[in-house]
Order: sequence, then C-alpha cells, then structure tokens
Amino acid sequence: MAMRVIAGSARRLQLKMLDGLETRPTTDRIKETLFNMIHLDVVQCRFLDCFSGSGGIGIEALSRGAAEAVFIEKSPKAAECIRQNLRTTRLEDRARILTCDIMAGLKRLEGQGAFDIIFMDPPYDHQWEKLVLEYLRDSELAVRDTMIIVEASLRTDFSYGEDLGFAVTRNKEYKTNKHVFLQKM
Repeated sequence: MAMRVIAGSARRLQLKMLDGLETRPTTDRIKETLFNMIHLDVVQCRFLDCFSGSGGIGIEALSRGAAEAVFIEKSPKAAECIRQNLRTTRLEDRARILTCDIMAGLKRLEGQGAFDIIFMDPPYDHQWEKLVLEYLRDSELAVRDTMIIVEASLRTDFSYGEDLGFAVTRNKEYKTNKHVFLQKM
C-alpha cells in the first residue's frame, strides 16, 4: 500500500511507510474523508499529531496550510521516517518531532500554548485515547475550541467522555475503524 499526500502544497508526493505491523497508516480514502470534514479548520492552525507513525496525518495538515505541526512518536525508527517524509515534502520548517512516549511528549509541550486540532491514532483497544483525554482535561494544550479527533476501532467506547469533561461532537464510521470528534465542555 502506497501512502501519499492528498492535497495542498505537497499534493501527490509519496510518503515512506514503516515496514511491519507496528503502525497502521490511515488509508488515503479515510484521510481524504477526514480532511474534507476539517479542511476549513486546518488553515493556519496549530496541529498536534499524537502516535504519529510515519507522520501522514500531520504532514497532510501542513500541506493544507497548517501553521505548525508537532508530532509525538515513541519509536525512533518511526520518528526518522517522519523526518524523511518532512524533507520529501519540504515541510520541515513548520514541524517539530518529539521522540518520546505520549505522556512525556504532552508534558514537554506544556507552557507553549493550546493546539487548534489534536489528532491521535493510538494502538487500538488499549485505552491510550482515554489516558490522553484524562491528561488533556486539565491541560492548557486543549481549550474549549480545540478539536480533538481520535482514530479508533469500531468497538472503542467513548461513553466515559462526558465524565472527563468532553462532548462527542461527531462520529464518522468506516468499514474497520472510526473518527470520533471531541471538545472540552
């Protein structure tokens, strides 16, 4: 499966992917559907790509006009793949990569302002998204207007969201997974 940038300044450029099953890159069709839903919000936004993998989502945001994208990715091999993809797309000047685990990355970003969009595609069915949302509840990284998007398996339950202070504003299901949109209440 090839992965490419769908639209914007880096349109049609091929992105490198990691070998093996460590990551599941978002398919071009799902990525296109996602960005069709958020394209007006991406221009000039601060974008946080959590569990970045090869960086396809954050790079798509940069290509479509995001002012900045920060990538948090634990795997050094994946972080190097993101670096190469940023060079290929010539978008590295508006990007930052934090090679660390998700909680350490979020803590390192404190004091640097809120993000407009926070995207996360954690390993499915391990409740990483809940851990991140618990952190964001009391963090300045997400404010009331921050759009939080979680890519998750179809069976992931977000009923705890309200208890954490988040409202599900949209839910888009695909054949094998879904995008759940949340905002602080």
